[in-house]
Formats: sequence, C-alpha cells, structure tokens
Amino acid sequence: MLHSLRLGFQAAPRSLYSPVRSYSRYVRTAPKTASTKTAVKPAPPIEDEVTQQDTPSDELQSTTSTASFAFQDAPPETRSVLNSTPNNIIDWSDSYHGLGSQPFSKEIADILLTPIEDQDIEIKPDGLLYLPEIKYRRILNKAFGPGGWGLVPRTESLVTKSQISREYGLICHGRLISIARGEQDYFGGEEKVTTALEGCKSNALMRCCKDLGIASELWDPGFIRKWKAKYCEEVFVEHVVNKKKKKLWKLKSNKKIDYPYKQL
Repeated sequence: MLHSLRLGFQAAPRSLYSPVRSYSRYVRTAPKTASTKTAVKPAPPIEDEVTQQDTPSDELQSTTSTASFAFQDAPPETRSVLNSTPNNIIDWSDSYHGLGSQPFSKEIADILLTPIEDQDIEIKPDGLLYLPEIKYRRILNKAFGPGGWGLVPRTESLVTKSQISREYGLICHGRLISIARGEQDYFGGEEKVTTALEGCKSNALMRCCKDLGIASELWDPGFIRKWKAKYCEEVFVEHVVNKKKKKLWKLKSNKKIDYPYKQL
C-alpha cells in the first residue's frame, strides 16, 4: 500500500507538487484595530491650524515694520455691466473700457500738444527737469474741462519701509487713457506715509500725462541739454553741518542755495 502511494506521487505532474511562491506581502489586508496604547492622536481642527499659521511670531513682526500701518485701500469690487441702461457700471480697477478706441478732437489735441513755457519748468538739485503737478492739472482742465477727467486707483497701496507705490488709471471723458504706477520715497516712519501717498498719486498723474503728449519735451534729451545750458548752472556747495562738498544744479535766476547747503 505504501509502495503504491509512493508510485502515484512520483507519477503526478510536476506542477502539482512544485513549491508555490508566497505573495502575501503584496496582498492588501484590512488594517488592525489600534489599541488604546497606540491610538493615533486626532488631527487638530482646520480652523485652529489656520489660526496658528496666520498668527505672526514676534520675530516676524519685528522684521516687517510696515505690517502695522499697511493701507487697506483696495478698490471696491464692482461688477461690470455692459448694457444699454443709463446706469452702466464700469469697474475701473480692471477695466480697459475705451482704451485706444478713437482720437480726441483737434481742439483737445492742440491743447494737449502745446509746447510748455520755459518759465514753467523746474530743475531738481540732481539735474532732473520736471513740471509742477498743478501745471498738469491746469492743462487737463483746459482740454477736458473741470470734471471731465479723473485719476482712479487700480490697486491697493504697496507700502515698504522707505517707499510707497500704487497703480492709477487716467480717465478722460469716460474712457481709459493711460495706466501708470506712481511711487514716492518717504523717511520718518508711518506718520509720513499719508503725505507720501499724495506724492505717489502726483507721480502717477505725471506718468499718465506722458501718453497724452503733455510736456513731452521733458523726455527729449536734446531739449534737456539746450534748456539746461540756457537756464541752469552746476555749482559747488558745502553742507553746513557735516561739511561735505558736492555739485548741485540750480536755476541761474536763483541767487541762493537752499539750506542746508551753501555755495562755495
């Protein structure tokens, strides 16, 4: 009997008694129930995590000095409505309505492109020519009429430790004419930011008016050289406090140098 079983086992196909590889390590099994000792600590609520992330540390507050007086002056979010109703609303913070649609009349163009008077130009001590802001506003009022133009903010103010900037758009007769980012340096802490914001707005107005051709001579190198040679001079001055000497530009008509410098 034992002999017959041995013969039968030997006659059986090889595949029946060949060793089978174990793939148990690739089989996905159900997770074991965690015991009380190894229980996973529940994750904190999302609100708590967001609160912890949003709360700045003392070190971050000390390095970011502008966070305490950042301007919250983002343009209001309005919906652009383009229909035939009389109460159309245009969101000038992101709209390009009327940009480059048609030229202004010849009468307006002649006012905008009129050469500026030499006596209206000023020069900074570093030699930069500029036109006072009030001159730009007078030209715009003469061309479009008071109330026929405006400067609208397109972004919120970006305040750093020593500079403030903001993007503005120039609107004339209900059309977007130009976009420019104004900037202004300031010193003395947060109490100077408000004044710097007005300077930033004036700088943006000047840059927008450049697209209208107002005072375009101030960007012409040939005109700048001729005007400086005719009306300006560069003189040596000394700082009355630290006694440092340097060169500054001034108008020939101005006989004195402003404090804290004196002419040598």
